[in-house]
Amino acid sequence: MFEPIEALDAYNKNINILIGSGASADLFPTLALEIKDAKGEWETIEKLASKFEMNQEMHTALFMHYYNTCIYPAQKFTPDDVTDAKGLTNLENYEVFLKTLLGLLDRRKDLNRKISIFTTNYDGCLAHSADSLLMKGSHDFVVNDGTSGFHKKHLHAKNFNTFQCQTGIFERTNYGIPQLNIIHLHGSVYWSRSGEKIEVKYTHDLKHLLNSRTISKIKHFSNFLGTKGGTAANIPVVSFTHQQMERFWSEYNKLPIVNPTKWKFHETVFEEHYYQMLRLLSYELEKPNAILIIFGFSFADEHILKLVQRSLSNPQLQTFICCYSQGSAESMTEEFKQWKNVKVIRPPDGVKMDFTNFNKYVFSLKPETYAPPEVEL
Repeated sequence: MFEPIEALDAYNKNINILIGSGASADLFPTLALEIKDAKGEWETIEKLASKFEMNQEMHTALFMHYYNTCIYPAQKFTPDDVTDAKGLTNLENYEVFLKTLLGLLDRRKDLNRKISIFTTNYDGCLAHSADSLLMKGSHDFVVNDGTSGFHKKHLHAKNFNTFQCQTGIFERTNYGIPQLNIIHLHGSVYWSRSGEKIEVKYTHDLKHLLNSRTISKIKHFSNFLGTKGGTAANIPVVSFTHQQMERFWSEYNKLPIVNPTKWKFHETVFEEHYYQMLRLLSYELEKPNAILIIFGFSFADEHILKLVQRSLSNPQLQTFICCYSQGSAESMTEEFKQWKNVKVIRPPDGVKMDFTNFNKYVFSLKPETYAPPEVEL
C-alpha cells in the first residue's frame, strides 16, 4: 500500500519540496547506467567518473557521453517538442504536482504564502509547467526563480525572501499572492555567467559542444553504457588527442551546472551561489513546523545529504522520503534510521513510485487508495 502524506494537515506549515532526476525520468536520462560493476551492482556516471579519474581519455569520453545524452537534451528542451506518450505524461505530472502545491497555498491564511521547491535538475520543467498553468488562467500565483531585472534578469539568493501581496482599493486589506520558489541547487541550463553575476534567460539557442565527428566517435561507447548485460571491465576504449580533450574541457567547464564528480561547480560565481542555496535550504528546514517532502532524489550529493541530516535535529521538522522502489526504501531507511522525524514512504511490492503514482496515491489533496490489479486464475 502507498502511504499518503496528509497534505491537508500540512497546508499551514512551512512546506519545502526537494526533487531530483526521478521527476523528469521520462523526459531526460538520469545518471544511472545499464551496466554493472565487478560486484554486480549498477554503475552510474558518478561511480565511473571516480574510476576514470586517472585515465584522461576515458574520463573525457564519459563526460562527452554525459553532455550529449543528459545535458544537451535539457538545453534544447521545449514542451512543444515533446510528442511521445511518456514525455507528455511527465509534463502533465508536473502540472498536477504544482496544482497540489497551489491547492495547499489557497487554504493558507498567512500573508506570506509561499512554498520552496528545491531541485537538483538542470531542466526547465518546473518553470515551463508553471508558465503553462498561468497561461491557462486557472490559477493566480507568482513564480519566483530568484531573479530581478527587466531586459536582463540576474539571479540572487536574497530574491527568494521576497513575496507579493495585493491590497484593496483603499489599502485597508492585504492579500498574499500564492508563490512558488523554484531553486536550482545544481544549476540550470538557462543560466550563464554575466561578469560576476548569473544571468537567467529562458529563450536562448545553445550550440552543441560536440561536432558530428566526435559524437560518432563516442557512439559505440555510449551504446555500451546504455545496453543491459555489460560490465564496467568491458567498456570500449576511446582515444583522443590532447588538443581534442583540451578543447572539450575548456567549453564543458563553462557550463553552469554541478559536475557529478565530487558535486562541484567549476566557475566560482556558480559555486558561491550553490553554497548560498544550501544555506537557504538549511534555513528553511530549521524553521518551526517545517516539512520536507523528497521525491525522485537519491541523495548522491553528500552536501545535501549531510545538510538534511543535520537539520533533522530540529524536532519540529518532519521529513518524508518518497522512494521509487523497495530497494531504495531499504537504503533510505538504513541511512536515516537514527531520526524519528523521518518517514520513508515505499511503494507496494512489485510497483514503482513514479511521478504518476506519487501524485495519485501519496501527495494529493485527495489521495486515492491503491488497489492491486486482480490476478486472473
